[in-house]
Amino acid sequence: MYKYHCLNPIAQVGLDKFTPNFTKTEEVDQAEGILVRSASMHEMKFSDDLLCVARAGAGVNNIPLDDLASRGVVVFNTPGANANGVKELVIAGMLLASRDVIGGVEWVRESKDNADIAKAAEKEKKRFAGTELMGKKLGIIGLGAIGVKVANTARHFGMEVYGYDPYLSINAAWNLSRDVHHVTNVDDIYEYCDIITIHVPLLDSTKGMVNAEAVAKMKRGVILLNFARDVLMDENAVLEGIKSGKIRKYVTDFPNTTTAGQDGCIVIPHLGASTEESEDNCAKMAVQEMMNYLENGNIINSVNFPNCDMGVCSQANRIAIFHKNIANMITKFTACLGDAGLNITDMTNKSKGEFAYTMIDLETKAGDDTIEKLKNVDGVIRVRVVK
Repeated sequence: MYKYHCLNPIAQVGLDKFTPNFTKTEEVDQAEGILVRSASMHEMKFSDDLLCVARAGAGVNNIPLDDLASRGVVVFNTPGANANGVKELVIAGMLLASRDVIGGVEWVRESKDNADIAKAAEKEKKRFAGTELMGKKLGIIGLGAIGVKVANTARHFGMEVYGYDPYLSINAAWNLSRDVHHVTNVDDIYEYCDIITIHVPLLDSTKGMVNAEAVAKMKRGVILLNFARDVLMDENAVLEGIKSGKIRKYVTDFPNTTTAGQDGCIVIPHLGASTEESEDNCAKMAVQEMMNYLENGNIINSVNFPNCDMGVCSQANRIAIFHKNIANMITKFTACLGDAGLNITDMTNKSKGEFAYTMIDLETKAGDDTIEKLKNVDGVIRVRVVK
């Protein structure tokens, strides 16, 4: 019986996916698995029983990835589960920035006591006139699950779409409309597009990537959208761009003291994935990832260890080994098993950065002394007997 703990409320439709082999515990120190959404885990102390953390969402900046990796604790996220919800809000952001709907609605609210409001509206509406999306050039920085959906939807609006992603995955490429122009230099996005939206993960290399230099290259009157992370933008440079007229509107889903209430900024209170459907999808995916790992040792959608899938074990024994990504580790593992007279029926090894993961299926069960020898191999972080 595996125990899991929820640091945040997790959609029940996801929790219902757990089989009877899993039970919920209110004691986090007793859990082999933790489900989390936005709760910060950086100050937490983790028990030796913890095997995995599943983030019901894409961003993992609230989780100490390196610390958990050094303990052999797998961290999952749920890429693409909330992509449609975010995509729809990105499209809404484009419309709100292109047409002054917010200004018009606010005028109506303030004029609610005017008996001639309909007549007055005909005179005032020119103040809120905007532009259409059809025919505009849309630049998308980052063609992951969300970026691809935004690109494909924008094509249905009649927009000319340009996408930049030096790491475009095969799966994303298959799903991307053939009408989207794939550019290899992000400056092409800055220089030619009327609307620019960013959909890249927060990394050291992407933090502040849209800076004063990037703004200076943009067309006058450009609309910027940020539904990824606020710190991807140098928002002070964005505000300067608004003041100079270079930037027409800045739409962000991340309220902070820099942009809240500023002219030219449409600040949304982080609603991108706040739909019932997105929360349900994220919960279901997170639960499935956790179950697959705890029951089978398979790692899918991990952010701190390599993906590794050997299906359901049909042999007598499956051993999972977390270790440093250094030479001769496999040789040492097979030597330990060979010395014990154990026959390997299947094995896989994957690496990601400084960490690696090896799964081994055995024809007969390994004894405690053999498991102990594996644990004592220099460079091994953790050994799990899955079955």
